[in-house]
Amino acid sequence: MRFVISVAIAAFGLWLGGFFLFMANLDREAGRAVEAADGVVALTGGGGARIVAAAELLAEGSAGRMLISGVHPDASAETLQKVSGIAPDLFDCCVDLGRAAANTEGNAAEAAQWADENAFQTLIVVTSDYHMPRSLIMLHSALPQVKIIAYPVASDAAPEEGWATHPEAWRTLATEYTKYLITLAEARFSGAA
Repeated sequence: MRFVISVAIAAFGLWLGGFFLFMANLDREAGRAVEAADGVVALTGGGGARIVAAAELLAEGSAGRMLISGVHPDASAETLQKVSGIAPDLFDCCVDLGRAAANTEGNAAEAAQWADENAFQTLIVVTSDYHMPRSLIMLHSALPQVKIIAYPVASDAAPEEGWATHPEAWRTLATEYTKYLITLAEARFSGAA
């Protein structure tokens, strides 16, 4: 029994040390300048901040086309255009709605299909800063020949300052870190990472 407890304590210590390393290495540079790309993909979730950030990149010419991945079946194009804040004509000409993805793995598959259909070689990916590491693993796996440029968006669920004093932020970040570890392990064992 002591052995099991010792192993459990050691495993938790490793997990906790890795968690703090994960947090220390999160890319929190929201809103920075990025190089131009063929397209921009917004992974839905976390309110409309991801869509707004991707739409701004499209509107300023950092990307020629935009995919909103994981759109809820009930969300209308009109609603998404209003959330995005870009002109209706730009939205109509240059924004595609992906409704098939229900999770990050689905986002990666949806982005891969979209990039393939449009023969894109470079993509900017917009998602929450804490969600970016896991998203990049899945996207690199689904799009091995495409250059992926990360564009993290700050999240209210896991603020950069003071997250350690908020139980909800701990839960969100600990859950995401655990998912990241699982995704990383799967990618390593499959040879994708």
